[in-house]
Amino acid sequence: MIHHPFGELSLGQTGVSSGRTMTETDVVNFCMLTGNWLELHSNIEHAKEAIYGQRLVQGSLVFSIVNAMIPFDSSVLAAFYGCDKLRFLRPTFINDTLWARAEIIDLKDHDEKHGVVTNKLEGINQRDETVMRCEFSLLIRKSRLDHPGEPPKVRAAHNATQGESA
Repeated sequence: MIHHPFGELSLGQTGVSSGRTMTETDVVNFCMLTGNWLELHSNIEHAKEAIYGQRLVQGSLVFSIVNAMIPFDSSVLAAFYGCDKLRFLRPTFINDTLWARAEIIDLKDHDEKHGVVTNKLEGINQRDETVMRCEFSLLIRKSRLDHPGEPPKVRAAHNATQGESA
């Protein structure tokens, strides 16, 4: 969705990701990583008696994955800038598939090299339910990086072979 420098973006532009299924492995690994072993996520018997009758994917995991699903070009993305109005509107269950949908709702100049792009970010499941919504802001470069992260020898090789095919 964010494939252009700040000055080339406009309000209302939208993008949608590919789908991603939330798995048992995702939930267990997130429990291990964060120490979040709440029984609503980790205990089948406990979850049977809870509000939804089954285990839930952690909200913080849903947010982490949905925001990472936004397609972007790393030559224009400078940094994650912030998140506002985060809400979990419906539960996400193990084996639900999620898609990220983003729409640019605000563009603000930040400094001489960057602007802030705010997206309405939604996580949508296979039942066409919005499970998560927030305002997700990114710091976007005004000029594209040239071959981000490439060491000089790699860049020189690219420059020497530009226009040639292997």
